[in-house]
Amino acid sequence: MPVEPVYLGEFEQMVLLAVLSADEAGGIAYGVTVHGELEGRTKRKVARGAIYMTLDRLEKKGLLSSYVTDPTPERGGRAKRCYKVTRTGMSALRTSREALMNLWHGLRIAEK
Repeated sequence: MPVEPVYLGEFEQMVLLAVLSADEAGGIAYGVTVHGELEGRTKRKVARGAIYMTLDRLEKKGLLSSYVTDPTPERGGRAKRCYKVTRTGMSALRTSREALMNLWHGLRIAEK
């Protein structure tokens, strides 16, 4: 039986890419680092609540997996929920990128 493609919204794509970016930089992707990546790279304000809701939704879709760290003294003894992009998440990102590239292909848009 063929696997149905997973379609991503713009913000879901950005959150998945921020998780990947934090991970590839050797860091840990958790809510605060994802928030920093998004605001830093997109130059727009992002509500933390929107990030946490999206992380939860992406995990429920199977596009992210998470684990909880041991409590750390510098955070007042609180643990962090850390995220990783799954194979399904990577596939969804590739599919979304390909769809966007196909839409952009051949368009003549004046650049500044």
